[in-house]
Amino acid sequence: MSGQQHWDDVDDYFISTLSPDDEALRAALRDSDAAGLPAIAVTAAQGKFLQLLAQLQGARNILEIGTLGGYSTIWLARALPEDGRLVSLEYSAKHAEVAVRNIARAGLDRIAEVRVGPALESLPKLADENPAPFDLVFIDADKVNNPHYVEWALRLSRAGSVIVLDNVVRGGRVADAGNTEPDVVGTRAALELIATHPRLTGTALQTVGSKGYDGFALARVLG
Repeated sequence: MSGQQHWDDVDDYFISTLSPDDEALRAALRDSDAAGLPAIAVTAAQGKFLQLLAQLQGARNILEIGTLGGYSTIWLARALPEDGRLVSLEYSAKHAEVAVRNIARAGLDRIAEVRVGPALESLPKLADENPAPFDLVFIDADKVNNPHYVEWALRLSRAGSVIVLDNVVRGGRVADAGNTEPDVVGTRAALELIATHPRLTGTALQTVGSKGYDGFALARVLG
């Protein structure tokens, strides 16, 4: 049996045991696939991890950069209290249209909103609204802009906020100092920012599973 098959089998076991989905989540994936969105949403186990992290954080306000079809948005929004707020930023109008439908079907449209456009244009507009600090920021968008997203996450958060940066392994390419591909350079710059910024402390973990070999960075805002 291949390594990938082992990973798939273990993921299936963990998900069925600890993170079973429901019709709203299944429909979100089904409709995303039918609309031709790329199959790059987090797994159910990863979605449950994000939900638990938000609950442990006691999050009332969540910022998501990169909505796709709204699958991770649903997991995160379910961690919020009834008066909580989730803002998700999505570049593609097509993706956002699918996500809005999925979020509404899950009964979370009162809590979660999707804003369409390049995140680096949406983020200054969001800052101009002087929102309450975000307790958790999940970054899962174009990797070349990762350092800019981390900087904005820091600006829009508070001491004690948590920042999750997804897909940092890049198939192991992130550790190749000679690799100059934009996604690797952007990811490496974000990790170096987390390592050197006086207001951040963090780490990164490698993961394996049905999405293959990947990983995420986790940072905490110090002040």
